[in-house]
Amino acid sequence: MNDLDLNTLLGAEDDEGRARRRSRGSGKRGGRRRRRRRNRGGFIAPLLAFVVLAGIIGGGGYYGYLWLSDALVPDDFTGQGAGEVIVEIKDGQSASDVAQELERLGVVASARAFTNAIANAGRSASLQPGSYKLRKHMSAASAAALLVPDNKLLAKVTIKEGLRLSDTLSTLAKETGKPLKEFTAAAKNIDEFDLPRYADDKLEGYVFPATYEFQPKTTPTEMLAAMVKRFNQTADEMDLAGGAKALGHTPHEIMIIASIVQAEAGRQEDMPKIARVIYNRLERKPQMMLKMDSTVMYALKKYGTAATFAETKTKSPYNTYIHMGLPPGPITNPGDHAIEAALNPAKGDWLWFVATDPKSNVTRFASTEAEFKELLAEYRRNGG
Repeated sequence: MNDLDLNTLLGAEDDEGRARRRSRGSGKRGGRRRRRRRNRGGFIAPLLAFVVLAGIIGGGGYYGYLWLSDALVPDDFTGQGAGEVIVEIKDGQSASDVAQELERLGVVASARAFTNAIANAGRSASLQPGSYKLRKHMSAASAAALLVPDNKLLAKVTIKEGLRLSDTLSTLAKETGKPLKEFTAAAKNIDEFDLPRYADDKLEGYVFPATYEFQPKTTPTEMLAAMVKRFNQTADEMDLAGGAKALGHTPHEIMIIASIVQAEAGRQEDMPKIARVIYNRLERKPQMMLKMDSTVMYALKKYGTAATFAETKTKSPYNTYIHMGLPPGPITNPGDHAIEAALNPAKGDWLWFVATDPKSNVTRFASTEAEFKELLAEYRRNGG
């Protein structure tokens, strides 16, 4: 065995073999270093792309947030506004309808700002019809705060018991600021009112005295219609038709009696007795004339309950000094107390009554002519 074979068996290598192996090993290590450099470059590029993309998305998200903020937060004014705007909420209008009207009038900056404000206040379903005084350029919250029942614009009108229709129309005109001629014209349109059949197409006696609240846009016709409606409600509550039938009279006759009671009575407690005097005269055999001064004064378009001898001669169907029975219609608009007295007269045989003390409105009653003369003497002593 020669040296070469022995070296081979022992794993010995010549210089050339070792050089070849070093050359091959050196190539492998260089390749790995190059691959590692290439791998590092491949990782950085996607990372940079991710960072750039994240920046784009982040920037877009920020501006998107700003856009959404503008979209979700509607335009709104600040503060209490200025000037004056009358806003009417009509029956059946929703909060959205009101919001659009407020935007149109320049009260709020946007309808959505108002709907948000009224919803936050929990009042979307509680807006009440009526007229309200607001201002231009108000914050939606401020506008919502003013649209409450306490802020309604209302004309409060009190119609006293015993006013004639002409006086009622004058009072309505004065208290509402509307022309009297509009009320006078409205009163002639009888078909516009739900008058009961027995009213004989006359308003006198059927515009019920009470305190009313009218909206600024309520027309004279609507006001008078509301007063007639109030009369109808009172008549139903009192069972005017049934009570009149029980007394042997029509409802219209009861209203005439009530109107005379209202005109003649100085005090509420005297009303049932005055009603009894009227019934006693009507039912007397033979029938007595009523001889009520108040009916004469109505015929003369005067006021008071003390007609002169000359005045009692006036030729009018309302003059109960010359015509038997009741006048053709009511002479005032009686209140509920007078109507109640006409339906429920006191028990007694009185035929006369005299306001013996004009200052205190005390009324005294007489069953005989002699008693009546004594009451007249007392009336004169007290300055009557």
